[in-house]
Amino acid sequence: MKKTIYIIIAITGLISLNSCKKGNNKADAYGNFEAIETTISAEANGKLLQFNVTEGQELKKGTSVGLIDTIPLFLKKQQLAASRTTVFSKSKTAQTQVAVLQAKLKSARRNKTRIENLIRDNAGTQKQLDDVNDQLAVIKQQIVAAKAQKRPILSGNNTINAQVALLNDQIKKAQIINPINGTVLTKYAEESEITGFGRPLYKIADLSSLDFKGYVSETQLPTIKIGSTVTVKVDAADGEKSYEGKVTWIASQAEFTPKIIQTKAERVNLVYAIKVRVKNDGSLKIGMPAEMWLKNGGLKNEK
Repeated sequence: MKKTIYIIIAITGLISLNSCKKGNNKADAYGNFEAIETTISAEANGKLLQFNVTEGQELKKGTSVGLIDTIPLFLKKQQLAASRTTVFSKSKTAQTQVAVLQAKLKSARRNKTRIENLIRDNAGTQKQLDDVNDQLAVIKQQIVAAKAQKRPILSGNNTINAQVALLNDQIKKAQIINPINGTVLTKYAEESEITGFGRPLYKIADLSSLDFKGYVSETQLPTIKIGSTVTVKVDAADGEKSYEGKVTWIASQAEFTPKIIQTKAERVNLVYAIKVRVKNDGSLKIGMPAEMWLKNGGLKNEK
């Protein structure tokens, strides 16, 4: 009978010891998963003619997902094309006028050379030379005036070219191109709605890897280094699921423990925020609570 009582006491002690160990088996940090969320906004004004985006959809970088109405921009471009034709015609006329005057100038110079030769042979008069010199002066002034008229025409053409380039850029921005690889989190607009510059269209995030953001005490800092490996655990149907992660960031300044992380008694403690990059197998979600465990009582540094 006494032997049986001793056995029961021993078993009870082992159970109590095991429970004590489990109670002290606490994670080194608690926190949630987060990701870099990018809000894609419209870069043009107008009606959404196409918008092929759905929440939960995975998009590749460079994929065209929508189109904003470009008809007003196209009409402005046509108007500028007509103005460019008019400017080109004026420029061509001015250029022809300069060419005609330069031909006259060349002819007048040849005439002057002949008269100078005649004067040397006593077959010409000074009046003839004076007349041709006056003619040369007038032609030169006409060429200067014609070139001066050409300058504003060329300036106007440059202005039109700049306006056309601006319209081309606006037309290009009317096509909505997805800028990053990721999953659509939220959709803010629908096809056929009127949108405007800067209006949010959808939010996207790369969920292939998530960042666990947790908080550690000052005494834990010596064992935590950027690039080191830790274990991050989340709740699962059969207990806990473990993931391997790398420390990518450690805060340089302390802060009070966030209220959502610890009990009221522990909120006054100063802690340091850290981020751990974890590869997502599809089970991890933004905002999911998790806990971080240091390996073997400390972080395993990767070489």
